[in-house]
Amino acid sequence: MNQILRPSEARGDADFGWLKSKHTFSFGSYFDPNHIGFGALRVINEDRVAPSAGFPTHPHQNMEIISYVVSGGLEHKDSLGTGSVIRPGELQRMSAGTGVRHSEYNASDKDPVHFLQIWIVPEEDGLQPSYEQKAFPEQERQNALRLIGSRDGRDGSVTIHRDVDLYASLLGADRTLAYDIKPGRKVWLQLVKGVLSVNDQQLSAGDGLGLLDAGAISLTAQETAEFLLFDLEA
Repeated sequence: MNQILRPSEARGDADFGWLKSKHTFSFGSYFDPNHIGFGALRVINEDRVAPSAGFPTHPHQNMEIISYVVSGGLEHKDSLGTGSVIRPGELQRMSAGTGVRHSEYNASDKDPVHFLQIWIVPEEDGLQPSYEQKAFPEQERQNALRLIGSRDGRDGSVTIHRDVDLYASLLGADRTLAYDIKPGRKVWLQLVKGVLSVNDQQLSAGDGLGLLDAGAISLTAQETAEFLLFDLEA
């Protein structure tokens, strides 16, 4: 199967003291012409923010911005009047559309927050800015592929303004899941924690894998694995 392996240690690196970030794709001052994005998937940043620190208010346009918290709490405020704290097991989607300003801060003054910030290019520019946040309990993700984001918001997932299905899983050691990549689709898998084999390719925490051909794949955890799977237009 045609694939792109993105090892954790090959990612872009940013260290601002209060923020330590790993960039799967080109972002900010990090540029790699071989890793601009994966179809509509433009950004996967793995961020760790120190207590009481964060990103001050800044603007975005024409992007679907998704936050997935691994540990800790991420406090969000935006120019739509929305304010919330995102916790593990929750997904937030903000459609920047015609323009929105927001801030993101560690909600704790004692513990760091660890999260993935994901950007997906929307199907069209100029969408009305909007926001959505939903919880996906651990038992729904345990040894399963739980749909957490989709174009039509089906099965209680958040709505993403692009033809993409986003799944989350917490796969126990020695457990296996199967997934079928349909013709005209491709998959990006981002491993958050643990050790996972995708067919014969072993992944460790922070690794990413792009799968470009249709067909069945087998996902087996060597130790408990937390991961996201993006099913995108080819």
